[in-house]
Amino acid sequence: MATNTAVASPAAADPMTVPVRSARDLVPAGLWDKQVGLLMRDYPYDSVMAARVLGQGYAYLLTAMNHRGQSLGLAPSKLVDIGVHTVILDTVAYAELCEKYNAGQFLHHVPKVDMKNDGSVLKAAHIVAVDGWEVVLPLWTDADCGPCHPGNDSH
Repeated sequence: MATNTAVASPAAADPMTVPVRSARDLVPAGLWDKQVGLLMRDYPYDSVMAARVLGQGYAYLLTAMNHRGQSLGLAPSKLVDIGVHTVILDTVAYAELCEKYNAGQFLHHVPKVDMKNDGSVLKAAHIVAVDGWEVVLPLWTDADCGPCHPGNDSH
């Protein structure tokens, strides 16, 4: 029997006044280091960028779990989605995350085909912030960027 230990979110809070939580605080150090390493192996990220992408991926997933069944139409940006997939592809760790924060049910990630220009990405970033998670806004505003930023120095 799974117990839901959902991460409480401050209801209708102003994201500018809510104490910011870091997803890093919920992930065991060894798992975090492993997943940051995977991002650095697979993408041209240094450890700082990899940690940011991973943290935003976790924040997105934990927010989606917190709001499951609400049909909010949330979508991660291309960069945040890389973090999301890093978490999901570590299937044992992802199953444990779902067990702990999603009442034991797998949260199925179904990417939207055209998720960039319908407002769902910034809406998701806002809800992540309202839930109290740290939001690294440049990672959420990459609608026109490729996943690895080749040749793009704007971020």
